[in-house]
Order: sequence, then structure tokens, then C-alpha cells
Amino acid sequence: MNASIEPFMNDITAPVAALFKSTVQKRVAAASALGDSKNPAAVSPLIRSLADPHAKVRQESARALGRLDDAEAVPALISALRDPEPAVRTAVIAAIGRIRDRRATGALVACLEDPDERVRIGAAEVLGRLGDPRAIGPLEVLARDRFTGVREAAEHAVVRLRNKRASFR
Repeated sequence: MNASIEPFMNDITAPVAALFKSTVQKRVAAASALGDSKNPAAVSPLIRSLADPHAKVRQESARALGRLDDAEAVPALISALRDPEPAVRTAVIAAIGRIRDRRATGALVACLEDPDERVRIGAAEVLGRLGDPRAIGPLEVLARDRFTGVREAAEHAVVRLRNKRASFR
């Protein structure tokens, strides 16, 4: 990247302002721009925007936090797993999966009982990637879910966790 352009890429003043004072469409675009900025200073405003009144803003804020890949966001993302909108919870799970922080294991295990199958699938997939063997038992229970996609995600995660555990012996 051209060094003379780089400082402007990291200036997050305008997107931060837009994140809190614009239309829904502009707030979503601002959250996306902050996630693309790779600027660690964007984490705090994105965490605050996880409480936005509009689900699309919360969803994009979670995605942006995942792209920033900063463990500082994990506690807020864990809290956001209680969002009333399944699409937001799914985006939060994906963000946690990108950050790969085992502090989220317990909260992700709780998501295995979510009423939305997309949330259960996402949680199973991320638990498989996190590599925490504490998730094996709950994933084995989930492998009996009534939805094929959920069962397959749970079974794949269990295999992955067992293989990872076996490789450490």
C-alpha cells in the first residue's frame, strides 16, 4: 500500500461518528469500514454498537469485530450471544470463531441449545475449531438433533476435537 495513503486508511474519525449518528444504512457501512480499517481503536466503538437498536447494525458490528481479530472484544461478543435476533447471534459466533478465544467455550456450549438451527450449527463449528475438549460431551448430545445440518456439524466438531486431543497425547 502507498505510504502516503495509509494514514488516511487508519483515520477512523468519520466512520466512528457515522456509527452513532446516521441512518441504519450508514451505520452498517460505518461498522463495515471500521472492521476493514484494521485499526485497534475501532474495537471500542464497535463494541458499543453491539447495543444498537437495529439488528443489521449489531450484525455488521459483530462481523467487523471478527475482522479486527482483537481479543479485547471477546467479553462483549459473549454478552452479545444473548441478542434476540438469530442473525446477530450467528454473526457473533462467527466473530468469536475468527478470534479463536477459548474464553467463549462455555457461552458457545450454551448456544448449542439455541432454538435457531443456524445458531446451533455455527456454535458447533466454532467449538470444533477452538479445540476445547470440554465441548465434546455437549456436542455429542447435539449430534442427536432433529436437523441433519446440526447433527452433521456436531459430529464433525466432535471428530475434530477428538483428533486434536489424540494428537496431544
